[in-house]
Amino acid sequence: MSAPDERDSVGKALARTANPVHFASLVRRGVACARNRGLEAVWREASYRVDLMTKGESWKFRADIPLRRELRAQKKDEFPLMPLISVVVPLYNTPVPFLKDMIKSVLHQSYPNFELVLVDGSDAQHAKTAEAVKRFGDRRIVLCKMAANEGISGNTNIGMREATGDYFALLDHDDKLSPNALYEVVRTINETGADLIYSDEIVLDAAMKKLGEYHFKPDYSPDTLRGCNYITHFSVFSRELYEAAGGALDREFDGAQDYDLILRLTEKAKRVEHIPMVLYYWRRHSGSTAQDIAATKPEAIDAGRRAVQAHLDRLGLAGEVSAIEGCPGAYRTKYALRPGQTVTVLIPNMDHIEDLDRCLKSLYQNAGMRGFEVVIIENNSKEKRTFQYYAYARKKFPNIRFAKYNGPFNFSAINNYGARLARGAHLLLLNNDVEITSPDFLRELVSYSQREDVGAVGAKLIYPDDTIQHAGVFIGLGGSAGHSHKGHPKDSAGDMYRLATTQNMSAVTGACLMVKKSLYTEAGGLDEKNFAVAYNDVDFCLRLREKGLLNVMTPFAVAYHHESKSRGDDTKSGGEKQARYEAEKERFCEKYAAFLEEGDPYYNPHFTLLYENYGYK
Repeated sequence: MSAPDERDSVGKALARTANPVHFASLVRRGVACARNRGLEAVWREASYRVDLMTKGESWKFRADIPLRRELRAQKKDEFPLMPLISVVVPLYNTPVPFLKDMIKSVLHQSYPNFELVLVDGSDAQHAKTAEAVKRFGDRRIVLCKMAANEGISGNTNIGMREATGDYFALLDHDDKLSPNALYEVVRTINETGADLIYSDEIVLDAAMKKLGEYHFKPDYSPDTLRGCNYITHFSVFSRELYEAAGGALDREFDGAQDYDLILRLTEKAKRVEHIPMVLYYWRRHSGSTAQDIAATKPEAIDAGRRAVQAHLDRLGLAGEVSAIEGCPGAYRTKYALRPGQTVTVLIPNMDHIEDLDRCLKSLYQNAGMRGFEVVIIENNSKEKRTFQYYAYARKKFPNIRFAKYNGPFNFSAINNYGARLARGAHLLLLNNDVEITSPDFLRELVSYSQREDVGAVGAKLIYPDDTIQHAGVFIGLGGSAGHSHKGHPKDSAGDMYRLATTQNMSAVTGACLMVKKSLYTEAGGLDEKNFAVAYNDVDFCLRLREKGLLNVMTPFAVAYHHESKSRGDDTKSGGEKQARYEAEKERFCEKYAAFLEEGDPYYNPHFTLLYENYGYK
């Protein structure tokens, strides 16, 4: 959610508006906006600022809500492919005002080629529903009256059988669509050929006026999806894909039937596309899942767990799924380790033996698996007691070796040197100032690294003040790259459970990075020439991503990181270190200019690029 420093107080905002210079700037912007987009855009801009200053919500004036002139233009647009979209809605004792709101939102779509299939499984209000539908007098509405309620899955399946569209869209009976929802979906289909499309959404109160929360989602992320059903609304999929995925909702998963369906669809989809626009309005009221799934539908939590388990079983991924306590609707998969998983832990070190000792003790205590070795890569230590400690460590810790790297500090070269000496099937790059706190730490990382579709695996790292230091890396933050949810409390679940569940990320930090040794070697290791100290980890992860591999952050491997305690912070040190950092940052931005321009697929464009706090723009 938005951090306090992202929003102006009313007083400051009013003060700036009262400033003659600022006011003149606003007038110039208003004139330019009127010239380019019309008076409605000017009104919206002004309304947005007033609403933000007085209420702090401003959701009604978001930039992704189309202007009336844009909707009129959309109605005239013709795409090469104009598929019929069947919007399928199972009804059950739907309050008539909610029903009318939902129907209006579909009939007011700027894309014309659709049908609205309503399946009424109500107990005793068929007449009220039929009368409400009849008043619309629109032939695009198909009403199926059920003699008996067959549950949400059964009723939806009947609607799907009655539907004649090329694509299906699922809509809850008490929610609404944005007027451009179907248009944006069809545009995406034409531009990408996607057979599964989903959008962002917003949660509002029962009156559809007060903001509850935004659901700004990442692009398709299979590990993230196994942690929680972040896709939910608004999802549209082709008839061909639906049939390939089994062709029906499974009553066994009622309460999480949409989760099961989405998982099955992603297994068969040729292309999944995310539209980073709010196209769906989720109504929160007594009895709705949006209100509190744990309180209103506790059986749905277990149904979701079983849906993820069935998904893993179909994919042949051995693992056990459990619900995450305190995070209703979120799940953890504990993958089984395949035989022969060995690890070499690479720890560069220069003096600071107190840090190293703490690191080693916590590693051996919390590894959670056998079959690992530790290689300490000595680099330019000067203190006599450092080498005395090395002699002690040889006796204290089993399977530990020491190797000397001669040369100035070059993080990439040091780790590449250590990798050549490694005997393990997996490498763990680990800073000497990391203190491991969670049990089964190595086991957790290996459980993801062993998968053929996974590149790098990272942990959740905590500052000594119990705030988040690292939960994955996003490209574009601060103009280059930054950490997810930095500064949030360590026990925070994060936005949409992104700190509580496993996440696919563009990169993870080299302070704690696991990768198969074969991949490390194939990729050429870390870039010693261009990224000796900074950005080598991000560059390495992006090179793995270019190979089509998934990078993963698991929050179930946790450690404290006494960041840069050994060397200091290069970004603020001044002199030669800072100059080198700036040069490496410049090289990174030049190499990945296209990526920076396009935006990180796992970081929704509605979030700020100025800070690492996961705040809204």
